[in-house]
Amino acid sequence: MEIGIYTFGDLPAGARGPKAAQQRLKEIVAAARLADEAGLHVFGVGEHHRSDYAVSAHTVVLGAIAAVTSRIRLSSAVTILSSADPVRVFEDFATLDLLSEGRAELMAGRGAFTESFPLFGFALQDYDALYSEKLALLLKLRAHERITWDGRFRPALDGVEVAPRPSSGTLPIWIGAGGTPQSAVRAGQAGLPLNLANIGGEPARFKPFIDLYRKTGLAAGHAADDLKVAISGHLHVHKDSQRARDEFFPHYTHYMRHNLPQRDVGWAISPSDYAQLASPRGSLFVGSPQEIADKILYEHALFGHQRFLAQIDIGGMPFAKVAQVIELLAGAVLPMVRKALAAPSRPLA
Repeated sequence: MEIGIYTFGDLPAGARGPKAAQQRLKEIVAAARLADEAGLHVFGVGEHHRSDYAVSAHTVVLGAIAAVTSRIRLSSAVTILSSADPVRVFEDFATLDLLSEGRAELMAGRGAFTESFPLFGFALQDYDALYSEKLALLLKLRAHERITWDGRFRPALDGVEVAPRPSSGTLPIWIGAGGTPQSAVRAGQAGLPLNLANIGGEPARFKPFIDLYRKTGLAAGHAADDLKVAISGHLHVHKDSQRARDEFFPHYTHYMRHNLPQRDVGWAISPSDYAQLASPRGSLFVGSPQEIADKILYEHALFGHQRFLAQIDIGGMPFAKVAQVIELLAGAVLPMVRKALAAPSRPLA
């Protein structure tokens, strides 16, 4: 199994303005370099368009990361495809792929945060239609160097050349989803790998979603090996379990209260809610390295996924603690997971 981390670049409580954003961007690049050196597999950067986040131009940030890393895969987390131009998206990620010598990936999502829609001139009533059309165009761009295309939401293309091309000739494209059946069917029919983001539900409730994705993909004629699954969620790890919980609680509760799509009407997390979410069958990954590994393995028994991605820097978590988490994920959690999955009694991802 691959283990990686991702960031949305949310600013610390009360922080706004260019200096705060500049510091946050420096920390993101530094975290990616540490993750690369430590041996994690993936680093993802999300896209938001409001003042409590530092990252709107996520491909620019990924390009900066490409310059200071050498092995780790570089992904969006996610690209809001519905409000973007698929031609520009493809060109940006093909360029990133060349700069990083084949390490670029694109995770396409509809966007739970909707600020980008009016910003770029799109109507929210077209939310689903925009995503369906633009994903189809993006996949056609990936498959053909020259393209003829016509649709509702962008000027037609008539035999135009789209360049540059990715280093391997193709670009890995994942679907980012929150658990709706439509997302599972769409990804399965297209034969695209699927990332499920779970920030609150009990993991077991999403097993039918993953099963539907694989069933749909197989019925559409795609190979089982192509139907890859990633699970992503919030995480904090410390050698001492209680200290992990105590350290993470204020940052997690602030993030869930203030940094979700509807500002200041997010989830109010009580201590009892937090304890339930952090329990062995809850969605929150917080505790000792052994507890984190056990929860990853519990979810692997449910989903058989190939990748786990952790958001570790939320709510103004100090960079020193972020660095410690990276070291523990790579140096303690990852070896435990690998050893357990290599055992004959467990199915391999």
